[in-house]
Amino acid sequence: MTDVDHPRSGLRRKIWVAFIVQVAAISFATVLGVYGASAVLKHLLIQRALTDEAAHFWQRRAIDPHAPPPDTFNMMGYLLAPGDVGNPVPAVLRELHPGYHSLPRAQGGALVLVDAKPAGTLVLVFKQEQVDALAFWFGVVPLILVLLLIYLVAWATYRVSRRAVSPVIWLAHVVERWDPKHPDASALDPHNLPLDVEGETLVLARSLHEFASRIERFVEREGNFTRDASHELRTPMTVIRMACDLLLADGALDAHAQRSVRRIQAASRDMLALVEAFLILAREGDTGLPDEDFVVNEIVRDELEKARPLLLDKPVQLQIDEQAAFSLHAPPRVLSVLLGNLLRNACLYTEAGSITVRITAGEVVVQDTGIGIDGDALARVFDPFYRAQHGRRDGHGIGLSIVRRLSERFGWPVSLESELGKGTIAHVRFPENKRLGV
Repeated sequence: MTDVDHPRSGLRRKIWVAFIVQVAAISFATVLGVYGASAVLKHLLIQRALTDEAAHFWQRRAIDPHAPPPDTFNMMGYLLAPGDVGNPVPAVLRELHPGYHSLPRAQGGALVLVDAKPAGTLVLVFKQEQVDALAFWFGVVPLILVLLLIYLVAWATYRVSRRAVSPVIWLAHVVERWDPKHPDASALDPHNLPLDVEGETLVLARSLHEFASRIERFVEREGNFTRDASHELRTPMTVIRMACDLLLADGALDAHAQRSVRRIQAASRDMLALVEAFLILAREGDTGLPDEDFVVNEIVRDELEKARPLLLDKPVQLQIDEQAAFSLHAPPRVLSVLLGNLLRNACLYTEAGSITVRITAGEVVVQDTGIGIDGDALARVFDPFYRAQHGRRDGHGIGLSIVRRLSERFGWPVSLESELGKGTIAHVRFPENKRLGV
């Protein structure tokens, strides 16, 4: 599942989460800022105001000894003269030491400044109601307004961003619905694009449309080529094989002519096998061949019979060892091509001894007593057109390359074991097989 169709990882959700995190961070910073401003207002500005008010009172008191303590809408003042015990000062204020105090909410919550002088002690009380009012109007109200502005701007920005990425999301949905083998580029035709597709998205849509159109033309050319090549190349090969069979059936040919006809017959057989392999590998995505259930043992027997003519002039015994039987669900022709290349390679490089095809549970092993391959060459035998320097030069150098490519296409791992002068063992494993009774 892709990001386009997964609601928890789509582009819109990622943008929404980003804005939520951004708004939360800004809101948190704003709350801290307003709280800090309220603290500054409460503990610094009011403290400064009380200190200035106390200084002003003592100046007035120096001029007028009967000047009363401050008594305003926001503040109440008390003056305690030395030895004055009858002054109506609340008990909670009498116990305060000189300095600035913030009373608990249970004791009124007022802000108090106690300023002691030789002439007496001045107690200034800033009323709790005014403290709360200032905190509300200079703290909570600005906070609410700022947060509302932040949310409004964030929502508008999110809407604009969502509208900006909508063409990209639409384009992703279109591409997601494409069949890789037959991409439908009509939706990305410039005449069919939505009106809001513009800028870089329009450039991307046009590029994808051109790319999909080229893929369509490529798939069409590939289909035409494989269809035409399958017919035009197989037909002359079949004619050559039939002509060779007729010539060999004619007893008038001498031994030299018969050997020449057999070489032509073998070459045409190799060429037909190569054509089959190339056509399978040339098709993109699949082989164009139907999948079916077949018994691997039967394919192995058929390929052994096809390979026997390659050993007519050699003292080599071609045999099969069926230790197990299993079936596959795949195109049987692909397995024929793969095993045929392994057997032809074994026949080509084995001059005496034996070639044994052993069938075990989920595996086919081709073992020969040929010339073998040294360690350096073994690492490169699957490279196209590579042939070991010590070996014969009769081969085309592409048989094992075809085997490797077919094995990778269908998930049939192939491995080689070889020792120079002793022979080679090829293992082909089939992970997805169905065991049968022997």
